[in-house]
Amino acid sequence: MYITLESDYAVRILIYMCKKNDRLGARAISNATGVTQRFALKILGKLTIGGIIKSYKGIYGGYVINKDPSEISLLDVIEIFEGEYCFSRCLKTSSDNKKEAWSECDDCKVKNVYSKITDLVRSELKQVTFDKLI
Repeated sequence: MYITLESDYAVRILIYMCKKNDRLGARAISNATGVTQRFALKILGKLTIGGIIKSYKGIYGGYVINKDPSEISLLDVIEIFEGEYCFSRCLKTSSDNKKEAWSECDDCKVKNVYSKITDLVRSELKQVTFDKLI
């Protein structure tokens, strides 16, 4: 199991932005992180929508971190790109998830184990904030 390349690059971009702590253009971010400008723009757009960064338009435009790095966790970033983390889809409760009949059993031992794993991973990702990564 891997996170997507998009999530991986988002983390890379945010580490760079936190280190610089300044308004940065997409081209500079792209060059410094090794992410193509087109892909960086897509990632920056999602991070802006997610409230992690703020974008400015115009000649003095660019992107800045919108929160203190200590307030941004790996979980926050990864879930912007991957959706809510669940170890197994049987734990998802969204209306678009078509649950298998066996997964709806509240006393399912496998589901209980998956739930514990999900909680552990979410907790670990939440504890890692970007101030610890710069």
